[in-house]
Amino acid sequence: MSDPHNPNIEKRTTPQWALYQRENFWKLNEGKTAPFNTDPTKLEERAKETLSKGGWLYASSNAGLSATHLANRQAFYRHRIVPNQLVDTNLRDTSTEIFGHRVSAPIGFAPIGINKIYHPSAELAVAKVAGELNLPYCLSTAGSTPIEKVGEANGKGNPRFYQLYMPHDDELTVSLLTRAWESGFDACMLTTDTWQLGWRHDDVANSNYAFYRGLGADLGLSDPVFQKRCKEEGLDVTKDVVACSTKWIDSVWHGRAWSWEKIPWLIATWKRISGGRPFLIKGIQSVTDARKCVEYCVDGIVVSNHAGRQVDGAIASLDSLENIVNAVGDQLYITYDSGVRGASDVGKALALGAKFVFVGRLWIWGLSIMGEEGVRHVMKSLLADFDILMAVGGFNKVEEFTRDSLGMFTLHGARSWIGANIVDCRRVLPEVILAYT
Repeated sequence: MSDPHNPNIEKRTTPQWALYQRENFWKLNEGKTAPFNTDPTKLEERAKETLSKGGWLYASSNAGLSATHLANRQAFYRHRIVPNQLVDTNLRDTSTEIFGHRVSAPIGFAPIGINKIYHPSAELAVAKVAGELNLPYCLSTAGSTPIEKVGEANGKGNPRFYQLYMPHDDELTVSLLTRAWESGFDACMLTTDTWQLGWRHDDVANSNYAFYRGLGADLGLSDPVFQKRCKEEGLDVTKDVVACSTKWIDSVWHGRAWSWEKIPWLIATWKRISGGRPFLIKGIQSVTDARKCVEYCVDGIVVSNHAGRQVDGAIASLDSLENIVNAVGDQLYITYDSGVRGASDVGKALALGAKFVFVGRLWIWGLSIMGEEGVRHVMKSLLADFDILMAVGGFNKVEEFTRDSLGMFTLHGARSWIGANIVDCRRVLPEVILAYT
């Protein structure tokens, strides 16, 4: 573990995140332990105990039979990091640059909506922690806190991006983008895989949709153009909360898709409002669509299948990443999300060509368990995990995660391992099945 008196710490260009491990080991001397276990499985179990039924179902649900969610984890399991030995990593640097921002690690907060169903502090707690840790924060259009308050909580000068669900009302779109820019959000991220929610069995079976209960639409209800639209229909956003919340979410989702023809207008609009800041498309999974992004002069993409929540039976996002990087990796700023559960997953995505990785469910579980402190614990643990991975894996810079850093767990290898370790098969078989079913 890290020695706080190690002279190399003062020479490093990034914090010794690994000290968070020591901090938690030391706690017992003070009659304490870590806030909670950050093992993803235990984290999820703890969140389930804490959340309301509706909050749990919305956070955990996936499209259809969860086949895409499973595929995301299978893909990570197939790829294996090959450590390097006797490398002096004492001065390793976890930082990277994204859209002109030097950030503490290649890890960001993915945009996730209606945080209020997970904890009363909602997006404010998450944005605050992101600012403290110098990690990019992405605010969802489906957020449950006004844009301006989230920007303020994130802190002046911190990197924050606005994820857009584009309304079928150009004036409303312009209003949202203007508010975001004026609140310090300096990259626009259009999500293209959620014109309608995927079929999520548990949510449907339990009529579980917060917006239709009047909960979580604060970002929209605080918009002046949307308020005007409500007034035109005789609705008062302060009194007719359910009706207005329903109208809001029906304005940005629910059955009306956009096409490539709208992209030039949106890019031009954002560039005009922001003075030329980056525009990304989130949800890209095919090489064809990635090439379209190049054709339409998109600055970057998020290779993402919405964590398996939209298209059931789809390609694993990590496999899409590999295909896309091979095709257009030198023409776009390529970022990644979906299925990330730990630092090794971040390293694998970087090795396959992503320049940056966004995480979602991990911090949602932390928020659900303990609000702001829960988010802080989860993300500091992830940073420590990544710092330690670089230390013991022989990586001094983020750029050193390359294809050469990876091996593959093959089907032949799986069969051989099972044959040689038959006694342990009950313990590991679920993991092997995870990779090859």
